[in-house]
Amino acid sequence: MTAPPLHLAVALDAAGWHPAAWRAKDARPGALFTADYWADLVTEAERGVLDFVTFEDALGVQSAAFHRPDDRTDQVRGSLDAVLLAARMAPLTTHIGLVPTANVTHTEPFHVSTGIATLDHASTGRAGWRPQIASRAADATHFGRRTTPQLTAGDVHDPERIGRRLSPLFDEAADAVEVARRLWDSWEDDAEIRDVATGRFIDHDKVHHIDFTGPHFSVRGPATIPRPPQGQPPVMSLAHARVPYEFAARSVDVVWVTPHDRATAAAILDQVDTAAGRVGRDTRAWPLLRFAEVLVFLDTEPGAAARRKARLDALDGTQPASDAEVFAGTSGELADLLLDWREAGLDGFRLRPGTLPHDLRQITRHLVPELQRRGAFRTAYDATTLRGHLRLARPDSRSAHASPTGL
Repeated sequence: MTAPPLHLAVALDAAGWHPAAWRAKDARPGALFTADYWADLVTEAERGVLDFVTFEDALGVQSAAFHRPDDRTDQVRGSLDAVLLAARMAPLTTHIGLVPTANVTHTEPFHVSTGIATLDHASTGRAGWRPQIASRAADATHFGRRTTPQLTAGDVHDPERIGRRLSPLFDEAADAVEVARRLWDSWEDDAEIRDVATGRFIDHDKVHHIDFTGPHFSVRGPATIPRPPQGQPPVMSLAHARVPYEFAARSVDVVWVTPHDRATAAAILDQVDTAAGRVGRDTRAWPLLRFAEVLVFLDTEPGAAARRKARLDALDGTQPASDAEVFAGTSGELADLLLDWREAGLDGFRLRPGTLPHDLRQITRHLVPELQRRGAFRTAYDATTLRGHLRLARPDSRSAHASPTGL
């Protein structure tokens, strides 16, 4: 039986995922906060017929420490709002999915759901969403409404321990996603009539309150925006341990995991499947796609990528740690790795370019053609929506048989 084509995405972040990437020879540090910089990256990714690009975001400036701010001045600090940035990229592209990160710990789900729905309309069906909790206690000081757990250095080195400490935030995140999905469904697909002759713009019987009440939110609804073109934009999350695996099983369509070899990939996927069983998810009715993360440094000449990474390590003063596997080699060697890991049951990969634009171009102009030669990746887009790229069905609106709001 022939394996289905791989799904392939790239994670865009600042000048690249290496802390010293902004000092690479072809980096563009002076352009990091310009639309043109991001447009060049996203259109390059679309040139490689990738499924989607993701945009990182946070509620505090970047830090070398996971759990607290730092005072370093030799690394990129500052970023653009991911949802707004993705919206700016929508009219510049035609096929590639756009998946911004948006926080759910200090942001109301009504506002986030509206932003993602707007992005889906602006991109004609290419939006996704990565809901993210605020894991740093310092982020709460920007809002002054609540506190969150202060993680320790000991927590940082134990993903299971982090998950347990942040479990209430993951529970809240699951409710936030549920609210967003209900709001996206609060308008039926044919709620808009737009009949000039009769003067009827909307059928009020097809717009519904969601009346969500939970321990974290009480949301009346309906949404202020018609149902997104995809019905529900795909929701995605990054997971390293039991609690975030359960969040993924409860709430998302695509989970990104961080194995370091084929054996650990298989073990992690078993944990994800077990989590789905614990929360009662039927993955046959509601598929959960599993992507592995790989931080990549690519060059055509053998050994060149490792030497380039070593120069960046020296500039940063250390060899940076990564939750994901760090690969330095040629596109052919990376293709071997991806196809080997796929045998563990992975559906695809989200690649983190070590430096931008260099490693992104290596992905689109060398890795993608190599995978295409092996019959493992598409040669052209065969769908126009992100759900289409991911081969996920468009869900029916859950409000289609609900009582009307009486607008």
